[in-house]
Amino acid sequence: MVHPSSGFRGTRAGVTAGSGSSLQSTDSSSSRPLPRIRVSYWCAKGHETQPVFLKMPEDQIPRMWDCRRCGAAASRDGRAAAADDPFDDGYKSHLEYVKERRSGQDAEAVLAGALEKLRARGVLPDQLLRDP
Repeated sequence: MVHPSSGFRGTRAGVTAGSGSSLQSTDSSSSRPLPRIRVSYWCAKGHETQPVFLKMPEDQIPRMWDCRRCGAAASRDGRAAAADDPFDDGYKSHLEYVKERRSGQDAEAVLAGALEKLRARGVLPDQLLRDP
């Protein structure tokens, strides 16, 4: 449980202390919304992502952002993103790791063993998925 005075509570931009979760404050000087900017990022596949930031100096805006469609790294310069290999970071799926450890014959043997266990428990009928 988080203590109410904990610094880990989340707040949104524009919320002042003591105003609750509302973006509108009772203070008339802060009733103007904070200036925001929309920044475009492009991934290697050409997808455009446009997150919204508070108006800040150019050097504080992130240069890279994750693409919302494919999850690849996206940059503010579309040409630079297209030049990068999207799989350059060494990411491998679970299936790729399994294929490194097992050959095709090993996979067939594991599958046959699993099917036999299911048939022995009565989950699969004997004639279903039998080898001819």
